[in-house]
Amino acid sequence: MKVPETLSGPTRPLHTDAHRSRIVTLGTFVCFVAFATMASLAGANDQSDPHTYDLVVHGGRVLDPASGFDGIRDVGIREGTIVALSEKPLQGNKIIDATGLVVAPGFIDLHTHSITPLGQQYQLLDGVTTALELEAGAYPVETYGSEIKDSARIHYGSSVGWGSARLEALLGIRRTHLLASKPSPVGMRGIWTAIKLLFGGTPNEVFTRNATEGEIEHMRKMLEEGLDRGALGIGVPLDYFSEGVDDAELRMIFEVAGARETILFIHVRRGVNGDPAGLREALRLAAETGAAVHICHIQHNAMRNTELFLREIREARAAGLDVTTELLPYNAGSALISSAVFGRDWRAIFDIDYSDVEWAATGMRFDEATWNDYRENHPEGQVVHHYVEEEWTRLALLEPGVIVVSDLLPMVDETSMVAPHNGAFSKILGRYVREAGIIDLMTALSKMTSLPAERMGNFFPAFERKGRVNIGADADLTIFDPSEILDRATYGNPFQPAAGIAHVIVGGEVAVEGGNLVDGAYAGKHIFGERAKD
Repeated sequence: MKVPETLSGPTRPLHTDAHRSRIVTLGTFVCFVAFATMASLAGANDQSDPHTYDLVVHGGRVLDPASGFDGIRDVGIREGTIVALSEKPLQGNKIIDATGLVVAPGFIDLHTHSITPLGQQYQLLDGVTTALELEAGAYPVETYGSEIKDSARIHYGSSVGWGSARLEALLGIRRTHLLASKPSPVGMRGIWTAIKLLFGGTPNEVFTRNATEGEIEHMRKMLEEGLDRGALGIGVPLDYFSEGVDDAELRMIFEVAGARETILFIHVRRGVNGDPAGLREALRLAAETGAAVHICHIQHNAMRNTELFLREIREARAAGLDVTTELLPYNAGSALISSAVFGRDWRAIFDIDYSDVEWAATGMRFDEATWNDYRENHPEGQVVHHYVEEEWTRLALLEPGVIVVSDLLPMVDETSMVAPHNGAFSKILGRYVREAGIIDLMTALSKMTSLPAERMGNFFPAFERKGRVNIGADADLTIFDPSEILDRATYGNPFQPAAGIAHVIVGGEVAVEGGNLVDGAYAGKHIFGERAKD
């Protein structure tokens, strides 16, 4: 069955009666929303309205990429839902004056690792209202986000993390989130093995050893359990485990995704700069198993062959595969100096040298001697490796259907340096839309709102009401000044909020007002998939 291509991705093939029922329900919902939206935008709400709304966003330029609408409207919000769009002023218990500002759907980040209070703050100040850990994922999924439980500023959720499942199956270590700050041991081997594993112990069994047949089956059950518990797909950071993962294990992961009709988020194996073998491996397995696939940070894997990778994804979609991809608008990578990727011939893989890598804490550039010293004696430290060309990032940004993400690393405190990805969305709108003029505002917004919402909504009903500004949609809104919006964080000083984000509404509550965080605004919810169980 050939799948028609759309801006954000092909329609999901219908494999089961249950899936058909879900799509019919979604279609009915979309038709209803479209009708309601057209009626409201045509002026149905312009007549005198005796109702007072919980919150009104007054006089802003509403941009709704899902429908293409662009016009001045008042937005009426009640009980966390958009219930009115009007050309005439609406009355509200609270009114935000958005005159001269853009009112857009809240930004949806499909790729973040910073499920911390500080990370949520900086993402919120970048206009993000939903932040998801889908590349690395988590296991168990219901414990993801424990650091911000009951105090979440924005919505969050995760895929089920194959990497965490592998860690437990091979070494008996339970680590909900691979990039979390503290491991929790399973059994007697826990703490010491975790320290060796995560901070440079060699050899690193979880990254280098092939799994046994029994271990693979153990992982299969864990992935299936995670999906039953409400995981948003399966997260596969394969590149970091390249040496240890054979075809049998990788095929198992794709088989689970195909059988469960869910989506697999994969960081493909990365070869020498531009090698497409990792992409082709993922596309082949997707074709053979029927799995839906999302390729993480395309230009950081494709490098000099970004155009080739984009073309092969385009051709795969035309052939009926359900595959999408993403970009982050920064031309460097960041990882622990002890990461497995630096145990390979990383200078050839990235086509860089020691001097292209900096120590995140100080900005020091390496030579061979300092590299060997720091890798041996400071394995817990973060490095930034500059290897992506601006041309590759622009190619990915201009490709139809490519989604914008942040790939934000954990922000623990403001003394621990991280890559400055907390300005990803503002960077797109400030530097590529306004300053460079290479992409229009509506298209750019679609890549951070309606496209990710549609990609997730094809599988998880919670996203059917996100990523849009229309009647019936969730009241997650980002209100910004298009003449001022800009990222300000740098590699040397990452802890700077974006400029131009005036107000952010999460779940109908004002979370940012006048560019400042609102104390006690914790309307963020943990988003689960439809199969979640109590």
